[in-house]
Amino acid sequence: MCFKPALTIRISALIMIFFARKLLRTTSSLLPCLCLIIAFPTGSASAESRITFYRDGALIQQDAGAVKGVIDLPLAAGVLEQTLIVVPAPGTSILGVETRKTESISTYYKELETLAEQRRRLEDRLLALETREAIFTAAAKVQSGKAPRKTKANPDPMLAIRQGTDFAIAQLEAVYTARRKTTQEIQRIDARLSSAKKNSRSAESCLRVTVTPPRGKVTLRYATSERGWQPQYNLHLNGDGTALLQLSAQVTANVRGKQLRVSSGSLAESVRAETLQALSGRAVLSSYLLPITQESYAEGIFNRFSGVITNSSSHYLPPGDSGLLRNGTYLGKFRFEGLSSGRSKSISLGK
Repeated sequence: MCFKPALTIRISALIMIFFARKLLRTTSSLLPCLCLIIAFPTGSASAESRITFYRDGALIQQDAGAVKGVIDLPLAAGVLEQTLIVVPAPGTSILGVETRKTESISTYYKELETLAEQRRRLEDRLLALETREAIFTAAAKVQSGKAPRKTKANPDPMLAIRQGTDFAIAQLEAVYTARRKTTQEIQRIDARLSSAKKNSRSAESCLRVTVTPPRGKVTLRYATSERGWQPQYNLHLNGDGTALLQLSAQVTANVRGKQLRVSSGSLAESVRAETLQALSGRAVLSSYLLPITQESYAEGIFNRFSGVITNSSSHYLPPGDSGLLRNGTYLGKFRFEGLSSGRSKSISLGK
């Protein structure tokens, strides 16, 4: 059976219109669902964290979004008082801010308080043992220094002196044993205190911010006592009475998932202190061309150097380990003890 060309075209057009209408009906029924998914995503409050490490602490800034008008965020350990601020985004109003201690931090502080009280009692015991030691030391000296005098009440004076001396020495031995045990107990408590402080990161405070509208946004900023980097140096000797000192930041904190910056300034100088983005574990903060005098080198197998360096910059240079390079050749490491602006200090490598 054959169709005429015009009839074939008309049938094909009708089939295309039928399927097009069906597709439109299906798509229109899906559109409200898609809109709901886009307009009402699920999940908890989102937060982006940025942290800047200074030489005496850290400044943390977080952007957070609310879910049903509530933002719950853990605060880092070691929050400094009077540094927390919460800034609402445009169109957002803050209804309330509450800082709560989690169960872990309450347990943490109770443990610290108990250990500290135990240590204070042991220190009191050491003081008492020190007093006992002084008393029986004096008694032993008195007994051993007595002149033997025979009387009716004391027919054998030497025996009485020996007994008195032996008693005083026995008491001193008991004092020494008690002191040794007390000192060992203090050392165990100190170890537990150190361990508790290392685990203090699990002891957090939680900040709850209520806002309007339900999906409002805020920015948190606060400072902590955490020092997240250590100064590292490289001192390049130029051979012309100057040296190039490069200050780097060796990041020691766990900053995964955070935008990280470092600064050689202090928290108090954070408004004007220069900061540098740290893209890796070590970032060069700044370089200083400093005068160096009284340079002395020792040629041979063992590398030796000494000199006097002056901090001619306007910045304080914190202490840290430093590499020493001469004409690009690495000679070893020495300890840079830190240097205030305008001050001079001797440095040395080798003995």
